[in-house]
Amino acid sequence: MPIKYDLILKNGRVIDPVNEKDGMLDVAIADGRIADIAEDIDPTLAGECFEVKDKYVIPGIIDPHVHASAWIGGRFAHNMLARAGVTTALDMSGPVAGVLETARDYGAGLNIACIQYVRPGDTVKGPDPDKAELNTLLETSLQQGAIGLKLLGGHFPLTPEATARTVEVAAHCGAYIAFHAGTQTSKSDLEGFKHAVELAQGHPLHIAHINSYCRGLIKPYMVETEEAIETLEAHPNIRSESYLSPLNGTSANCTDGVPDSNITKTILENGGFSATDQGMEEAVLAGYAQINMEAGGQVVLATGQSAVDYWRKRGTDTTVSFNANPPEPRIRLVTAKRKSGAFVVDSISTDGGGIPRNVIVSMGLSLVKLQALSIREFVIKTSRNPARMMGLSNKGHLSIGADADITVLDFEKQRPVMAISNGRVIMYKGYVCGKGVRFITTPAGKASVEAAGVEPLVINPETTPFLRRS
Repeated sequence: MPIKYDLILKNGRVIDPVNEKDGMLDVAIADGRIADIAEDIDPTLAGECFEVKDKYVIPGIIDPHVHASAWIGGRFAHNMLARAGVTTALDMSGPVAGVLETARDYGAGLNIACIQYVRPGDTVKGPDPDKAELNTLLETSLQQGAIGLKLLGGHFPLTPEATARTVEVAAHCGAYIAFHAGTQTSKSDLEGFKHAVELAQGHPLHIAHINSYCRGLIKPYMVETEEAIETLEAHPNIRSESYLSPLNGTSANCTDGVPDSNITKTILENGGFSATDQGMEEAVLAGYAQINMEAGGQVVLATGQSAVDYWRKRGTDTTVSFNANPPEPRIRLVTAKRKSGAFVVDSISTDGGGIPRNVIVSMGLSLVKLQALSIREFVIKTSRNPARMMGLSNKGHLSIGADADITVLDFEKQRPVMAISNGRVIMYKGYVCGKGVRFITTPAGKASVEAAGVEPLVINPETTPFLRRS
């Protein structure tokens, strides 16, 4: 009998909310696409067959907020994402050239997109770029392969006026636009988040990691959480994600003895340390700050003298993490719903990649076990919704002909056991076996992605718009 399928997943519990599937089914894959889903597909028709009895088979997990460039995230980000069961990710800062290079040199078979950061003194001249400069930045970024722009307000703020201009410029071009809340007149806190919503002026905007604005910096953190939920409910133009890890991630780089990032300064001071390189060293030695250190083919959290030495040896240009996120806001934000039944916060993210907090599966399935989320809702938040945000109409579901992006989960152990991207197994039982990358870009960036030696996945915002809500 001739081979009809490349591989079959046998006897798994298939969960696909888009097609209202929840049952013991087989999934067949051919030519990178879903070819069939049925109760008993003949295994002799496939080149490979995997028994996945007692496992959940879901559309590939999409993480809409990661870091995978030489600037932040680093060379192990792709492996760390694949090991975490992720099949598609959005790098949320760039720079786009660094994301492309990292993907080309260290790809693990994922699909990845990138948005370019808007950073004073780097991608723009100063904190108040005019519309012409922002248009030029966006056009150049799209041509380089990015799908849009990221405002790094909490770290490197613009003026409020320039922030609003950036959102407007992106909306006019139909580009992706995301914002780590904060401007030169507002901080990365609840008021900064509300200010960000105002500055959007009704335009589509992805406001990053809602939980990070609910840390109790202004009011009790659960009061802040409820106000953030009310604000999101009142502004349907805002898309959002939240992460479940207690850890944040920020730059540890210091210039002239002072941290570059405003976030880093604030957290050091909140912990009773000075916002200086000496304060950072003391925080690391005390265990309050954890340096993100490369070790054993991944990035790990390190404290003590060895971590200080690693950080100093690299001229302080590393990432640092703090236990900054209280548990109650994280749980409330990931489960909150609108009157319609839709989620207030669209998706679960990690802000991870090369930052060691890729816990969508481990912590997300804890909420399923607690019945705070159903397994169907887990799939909606980790695959369907982020696919729609990113304009990926052929991902986030297991329709016949859809991209064969699949994550297989061991529910009892709360871990992924297999990840399939575009029909190819990229991770199996913790072993990352994927190679290469598909770089999600627009028609404007296709040539640059190919010139970098990377396979493009071209999407057209005109037919599958970014940040859509449906």
